[in-house]
Amino acid sequence: MANRGQALAAAAIIAGVCSPALYAADNIKNEFNPIQTGVTSLSIAPDARGAAMGDLGAATDPDVNSQYWNPSKYAFAYSQGSIGLSYTPWLRKLVNDIFLADLAGYWKIGSQDNQALSASLRYFSLGEVNTTDVAGVNSSINPYEMALDLGYSRKLSEKFSMGVVFRYIYSDLAYNTSDVGDNSTGASAFAADISGYYTTYPIIGQNECQWSWGFNVSNIGSKVAYDNGNNPAFLPTNLRLGTTFMFPLADYHTLALSLDLNKLLVPTRPRQQDYINADGQEDQEAYQKALDDWKDMSPISGIFKSFSDAPGGTKEEIREINYSIGAEYSYNQQFFLRAGYYHESEFKGNRQYFGFGAGFSLNVVRLDASYMLATAQTSPLDQTLRFTLSFDMDGLKSLFGKR
Repeated sequence: MANRGQALAAAAIIAGVCSPALYAADNIKNEFNPIQTGVTSLSIAPDARGAAMGDLGAATDPDVNSQYWNPSKYAFAYSQGSIGLSYTPWLRKLVNDIFLADLAGYWKIGSQDNQALSASLRYFSLGEVNTTDVAGVNSSINPYEMALDLGYSRKLSEKFSMGVVFRYIYSDLAYNTSDVGDNSTGASAFAADISGYYTTYPIIGQNECQWSWGFNVSNIGSKVAYDNGNNPAFLPTNLRLGTTFMFPLADYHTLALSLDLNKLLVPTRPRQQDYINADGQEDQEAYQKALDDWKDMSPISGIFKSFSDAPGGTKEEIREINYSIGAEYSYNQQFFLRAGYYHESEFKGNRQYFGFGAGFSLNVVRLDASYMLATAQTSPLDQTLRFTLSFDMDGLKSLFGKR
């Protein structure tokens, strides 16, 4: 089908995969070398709280959306259980029918309050894409990506916990047709996360503070391919490290400062311009061999290769580390104000933006909202909104108990 490649390319651009590359094409094209993955929607932060602080959450206090940031935090959750729904209109400056919806929840199990089961369902709709076949017939498709996962976390001591998550992923960016030679299909994959969380309560002056750190290695799994195994793509396997320090400002007033570091554990796709022979010409044979090795590389080998494969050496490896810094003010754990900043190298995608948000919590329900303000007004991510509505199971039981 002549228009299939155009349809898939359009879907990729709408999803935000290619937009950073388009931005940098005329400016830093010689050094611009982002890491390419499949199912990029797995890298979109689903909830308003984490997004408001610059897309972080590896070591913040546990909440219903810890499944995405660090599921091992659930073992330290204060409530018996919670369920939350998040909604994000995505790339709203370009189109109005793309969105991410996320449903997450957890439940503490066991009599010692040291274990939890968790689950989440992500659905990313790329809206409606119009296509034209070889006969000139117009039609439309509704590509989407989804992920369903189940997790388990447990305290290994009074201060440390670990968690695992198993995930099923389905990405449908194509549609069925009877055209000869059309092999495009939806792609399925399986992945797992492993995480850890440590928290302690140091006394500074006369105040009891809280210091936490956490890690999460997410999306360790199989590759995805839309054409029956040809040209497979790596999942966005990611290493997240974070720390949070929370201290009291006065009675009922607290302030938490957080830092997250992220690195994709995916090997960089070879570029032809990096393979030059002794005559100063592009070495097509060497490039093709490197590209074939990259395509044939297993996901586990790719994780280790990702630390040493950047053509720019140590400088480029450092560029692959993104960071987020954020703060959260809380009054009596009922009213919250948040702000943060996310930075990605201009050579790796150039996503740089501020996050702002607020939250309100009652005994049963909690509502959070966030707003993204990109540093470049031309960024398609600018003015992104997120909303999260969550329900506390302890509050619900108390409410119905009173009745």
